Amino acid sequence: MAQREELTRFLKSARARISPEQVGLRSGERRRAQGLRREEVATLSGMSVTWYTWFEQGREVQLSAAMLERLSATLKLETQEREFLFALAQHRPPPLAFSRDEVIRESTQHLMDSLSLPAQVITDDWTVIGWNRLVTRVFRDYASLAPQDRNLLRILLLNDRYKEDPERYRCMVKRLTARFKWDYSRTARVEVFDELIDEMLQQSPAFAECWHESDIVGHFEDIHTANVAGVGRITLRHTSYAIEEAPSQRLMLFAPVDEESAHRLRDLANA
Repeated sequence: MAQREELTRFLKSARARISPEQVGLRSGERRRAQGLRREEVATLSGMSVTWYTWFEQGREVQLSAAMLERLSATLKLETQEREFLFALAQHRPPPLAFSRDEVIRESTQHLMDSLSLPAQVITDDWTVIGWNRLVTRVFRDYASLAPQDRNLLRILLLNDRYKEDPERYRCMVKRLTARFKWDYSRTARVEVFDELIDEMLQQSPAFAECWHESDIVGHFEDIHTANVAGVGRITLRHTSYAIEEAPSQRLMLFAPVDEESAHRLRDLANA
């Protein structure tokens, strides 16, 4: 009950701070209260006045994620306010909001450059936007690739170097596809994902097979072995972490799993 009361207070406050002019309406006659009326919020959000009124009053009505997104846009909610609305209304976080946050922060790049581990940052659709020197030495030089060619899913599925061992490649594709499905279910950039999925369905038979399976993986972690020229095999376990204030970005770290790999990685870091 307390959460419903908080939802009512939050919605009333949010619509009270929005003037009609901000949403393209004429203020017209003198208003008894500041902000938008309930019927205006409902119309702008594409829902019935009765339904929105009941929702604001805290009655036991449910709005879909799409309706909550439209309501968030109408009320011009900031990122944390949007998350707060979803938490009160659905008791869960919202899908990742789309923001063109495709530039790595200076502090994040500084952190990666100070590490003695390979580290990179990817966006929600797995496009690599930042990396440190060890990533270039161990995996690939992203700077030599055009920005549109830096998508990690595309690289891992289509590069022939990963297909040399068919069994291992099939396991990798199965694992990556299951994780990509999870990210697809949470994104607000459905059209971006759809375009990439269509491309992979056409170009990767293994992806097409795995995409129609039901496996889902909600974490980004695995062991990967790289053959580094002049150094040898380095086996690494990678994990990923959300970056605060950049919900569409993840920091991926690669740590050696054995002493020999750690020794070779130190040699690379000191070279």
